[in-house]
Amino acid sequence: MSRRIRVVTSVLAVCLLAVVSVFAVNDGEKVKSKGVITNRTGDTLTVKTADGPYTVILTSDTKVQRPVGLGARHKDMPPEVLIPGLRMKFEGVGDNQGQVVAKSIEFDNDDLALAEVIQAGLNPTAQQQAKNMETYEANKQATDAAIAANKQEIEANKQRVAANEQNLQEVAQATAKRFSELTDWVAKKEAVVHFAVGDSTISAEHKQEIAAFAQGALNYKGYVIEVKGFADSTGDAADNQQLSKDRAESVVAYLLQECHVPVKNIVAPGAMSETHPAASNETAYGRAENRRVSLRLLVNKGVAGEGGN
Repeated sequence: MSRRIRVVTSVLAVCLLAVVSVFAVNDGEKVKSKGVITNRTGDTLTVKTADGPYTVILTSDTKVQRPVGLGARHKDMPPEVLIPGLRMKFEGVGDNQGQVVAKSIEFDNDDLALAEVIQAGLNPTAQQQAKNMETYEANKQATDAAIAANKQEIEANKQRVAANEQNLQEVAQATAKRFSELTDWVAKKEAVVHFAVGDSTISAEHKQEIAAFAQGALNYKGYVIEVKGFADSTGDAADNQQLSKDRAESVVAYLLQECHVPVKNIVAPGAMSETHPAASNETAYGRAENRRVSLRLLVNKGVAGEGGN
């Protein structure tokens, strides 16, 4: 029981003494003292003595010994045995940093055994703390890497959005200019073709509407058919730009191939993307209305009075 109390007391002493400020010595000052090792970092020991804690430096010339038997004989020991919790005697000389450069260190075998018991009690906690610190560092590095990657992705998305917006503005301006040049034409008829989500295929019902629209156009002289494709705001802006173009081109192909409208009578299809929505994109109904191609029959003002209505 007394040995257990001694071990517990020594453990507490080591933990408390490790935080005490070290005692500085003068350069060249001879030091001879004894105490308990409270901390070791490489070849540097912190030793608590009656005079205060010292920083003791081990060198290749330091003799580490323990007594053997009852006589004056000593056995050389490796410096690795100097562990926290070990009671020891040391002699040395102060250096210019206030530390003691040890010439000799001596300890008893019983004190070494006790220090090893103390370490057995301290090491699991120290190992767990080291493991926790490694886990923390690993998690921190992973988190920092994830944050950096997210920042890069956000910045890349911003650049893509900016590029898409600029492209849409340029296309909208060019298309508006092209159709604004039709000021010498009068609108005689209009039609709208709707499409499924992400699709540019014309339904059978809308094919009939396009055919009827084209048949009515053939009754006029000096006419053109204006074709504009649109998309709702769902999805990527660049994809919607291409989708609105595909829808307009599918209608133009049907006018040319099935309705036999001469190519000179069709204004090149306008890809309007998400611009000029026919309804709000906030509802399913509104988005369905915006997935469309609009057709306008334009007749030259000079011959607007000719042909049917």
